[in-house]
Amino acid sequence: MQTPTHLAAELRLPTNWLDYTILGIYFVVVLGIGFAARRSVKTSLDFFLSGRSLPAWVTGLAFIAANLGATEILGMAANSAQYGVYTTHWYWIGAIPAMVFLGLVMMPFYYGSKVRSVPEFLLLRFDRAAHLLSSILFAFAAILIAGVNLYALAIVVEALLGWPEWVAIVVAGFFVLAYITLGGLSSAIYNEVLQFFVILAALIPITVLGLKKAGGWDGLSDSLTQSHGSDFMTSWGGTGIGSDNPLGANWLTIVLGLGFVLSFGYWTTNFAEVQRALSAKNLSAAQRTPLIAAFPKIFIVFLVMIPGLVAAVLVPKIGTADSDLQYNDAIPYLMEQLLPNGVLGIAVTGLLAAFMAGMAANVSSFNTVFTTDIWAKYVVKGREDGYYVRFGRLITAVGVLASIGTAFLARSFSNIMAYLQTLFSFFNVPMFVVFIIGMFWKRASMKSGFWGLFAGTTAAMVNYFVLYKQDIVDIPSDQGANFVSAIAGFVAGAVVMVAVSLFTAPKPAGELQGLVYGTTSPGMTEPPAPGDEAWYRKPALLGWGAIVLAAACYIPFSF
Repeated sequence: MQTPTHLAAELRLPTNWLDYTILGIYFVVVLGIGFAARRSVKTSLDFFLSGRSLPAWVTGLAFIAANLGATEILGMAANSAQYGVYTTHWYWIGAIPAMVFLGLVMMPFYYGSKVRSVPEFLLLRFDRAAHLLSSILFAFAAILIAGVNLYALAIVVEALLGWPEWVAIVVAGFFVLAYITLGGLSSAIYNEVLQFFVILAALIPITVLGLKKAGGWDGLSDSLTQSHGSDFMTSWGGTGIGSDNPLGANWLTIVLGLGFVLSFGYWTTNFAEVQRALSAKNLSAAQRTPLIAAFPKIFIVFLVMIPGLVAAVLVPKIGTADSDLQYNDAIPYLMEQLLPNGVLGIAVTGLLAAFMAGMAANVSSFNTVFTTDIWAKYVVKGREDGYYVRFGRLITAVGVLASIGTAFLARSFSNIMAYLQTLFSFFNVPMFVVFIIGMFWKRASMKSGFWGLFAGTTAAMVNYFVLYKQDIVDIPSDQGANFVSAIAGFVAGAVVMVAVSLFTAPKPAGELQGLVYGTTSPGMTEPPAPGDEAWYRKPALLGWGAIVLAAACYIPFSF
């Protein structure tokens, strides 16, 4: 086990009345959005999917904000302080291609089939066993990830502002619970749009001032090359098979483990993200949702990577036994060192906004899956629509309370992102292999979905907890172990699905319309909305543009 996640005590921020005023204004606006959104909630579709009425630019910004939680900010800054420029892989190869694939290939199936959640698609494509298992696994994972955000919020607020952990947990939990319970997904999405801009307002000053403090990019690069070696400031240097590098992974495990399996597993099946696209007003808007989000995702890496690199320069022993600061301290340390009052209040508000966005995304997806996929289908069936809206509000409160309970599971990880990647390898990767085979292979049988999901999840956990943690297989780092676990889960799930399909009956061809590549449904052939002839409304152009731009960004950092 690594050292606990607690932040260093000396990071207390010199906040004053101006900073707290900014923070108070933000909380008032958050609740105001919740009350405003409440008026639009009349049916369960309104509560869980915003009535499928939102424009693409709103869902696109919400899509990226739901991912840009504080675990992403603190975790990726920690990654940069620990691994250097290798952090670019999580964005340019570990996000953009999968986001484009989701928009161009998978959203027509999701949106066209009119499902309300990702697990519900498995019910249509496979059977009730696959649906129930995927629903339970997703609900469990959503609560774990929401708990990470809440726990990280508590330790950051305690270190930076001096609030006791329980106060931070109660305050943040109350506001998330209030605005989701009031306005459902619409409230969460509009708050995420606000949070996106607040987060940028927090990160930009830290990045600019930190870079200036380190002597500009050249000074930063020279210092880290001298102290950490030349590979620390490159994205691909030292990743040859058999070579040593800070990440503990070669180019093959990066491309397959992160770039394909973990990345596609997360972005294409994680309902906390896909739910934002499903709330779009039509198929074109749903497809453009992840593509619009891909463009800011290309550049956000600089706002989290550079602070981590700066922290590695200013605190050369960060993350080691010789320093009181851990890798997760990078952003809070720079806030304490660099930001004046007022700007400090914006940064604290941005950090809280990021935690709340990450938590709200998982809580809102949890209440949808638990209500529509578990409760309404297996426990209390056939009730009036209003009952499920009321139950959705109740289970939101249960989800927040459960998140508080699971928050402390993250204590054993000094790098929050390593913990999240571990969860993704367990839960998202096996679901992805079931989806991808089910969507592209008509012969995949109804029974294969359950057994592929079960085998993939089991294989990923065995690799991590048995082979890696018991030192049976030598893997240099947690992140490297996550890549290998993802590959193991993908391969095991695929092999079992193919084997089971060969010995069990396929789903009747008439029931596969709109669920398998090469078939269509009414939702997939809808006429284009007015104005869709504009280039910026064409998903294919947006998708390929994002991939080309991300590939071009690699060039200066390649070797």
